[in-house]
Amino acid sequence: MNDIKTDRQHSCILAIETSCDETSVAVVKDGCEVLSSVIASQIETHKAFGGVVPEVASRKHVESITNIIEEAIREAGIGKNDLSAIAVTQGPGLVGALLVGMTAAKSLAIALNKPLIGTHHIAGHIYANRFVGEIEYPSMALVVSGGHTELVYMKEEGSFELIGRTRDDAVGEAYDKVARALGFPYPGGPHVDRLALEAEAAADLPRVWLEADSYDFSFSGLKSAVLNAVNKSKMRGEDVPAGAIARGFQESVVEVLVEKAVRAVKQFGAKQLLLCGGVAANKGLRTALTDRCEAEGIQLTIPPFKYCTDNGAMIAAAAHLKWKRERQDPLDLKADPQLSLESWM
Repeated sequence: MNDIKTDRQHSCILAIETSCDETSVAVVKDGCEVLSSVIASQIETHKAFGGVVPEVASRKHVESITNIIEEAIREAGIGKNDLSAIAVTQGPGLVGALLVGMTAAKSLAIALNKPLIGTHHIAGHIYANRFVGEIEYPSMALVVSGGHTELVYMKEEGSFELIGRTRDDAVGEAYDKVARALGFPYPGGPHVDRLALEAEAAADLPRVWLEADSYDFSFSGLKSAVLNAVNKSKMRGEDVPAGAIARGFQESVVEVLVEKAVRAVKQFGAKQLLLCGGVAANKGLRTALTDRCEAEGIQLTIPPFKYCTDNGAMIAAAAHLKWKRERQDPLDLKADPQLSLESWM
């Protein structure tokens, strides 16, 4: 990692995010002021397959990336030479998708003679909370997304310690699988959330706590319980009680997430709890966590809905951490689908 010899007080970073099925480019000032954020979604493309097809995602990124970069710069109202650095998601994610963003970022960095900053996708989700306000340390982050369910303790800025993670399905994956069982299209999470909030009754489904002192998560057993409830109704020739199942599933998921997050905040003495990741857009989770934190006197921060799902702005916010430390990455930087959050900085 090389030093960047330039002014550290301010930055204007263009960031590229292509870790999965969204092509996104943003320009962010000083790690917290979004000048532009452009996203090209592939949801309609992957809906036909019931989930993300990696090869298709990579191809769509290639088709979109150049136009998205130009649009983000135009919307930001700046010249290309006004940029301080080019940031890009290095990992984790789908390797083919990551390579598209990495190639575009390197090309832009070379063309503009700007530093390249490789960025961790989950660090991006966490630091999307900078768009709400300053983060106070020590802090605890509850990361909930399609591929990750983690509790991350941050003793100080840029320090990440994973104290809990999923042992099987991530919460977003569990939502999509339950949605599919209930007959909803991909992505299924918003459908389950809506149905759960509308339902008057809740199916009795298990809570998976694991060991008494564990901060890990497990959703495969809950998912199996949902499938069992659906199959039993079908075998009896009865209508599947989709609303009750959705509400029972969501209440189980939310209770475990909230309880473990609150316990972690107390045990580690965190000043703030940060909710982040695509599932942070779930209304049931946002409401339950807000109510519980108010009752416990815990400061809770949640990014706006548009910065919960994958976006380039969050990558720029995380890249600002490296910028302030005068760090950049070499042009032979490689995409890393298994990039470690704890060792990223």
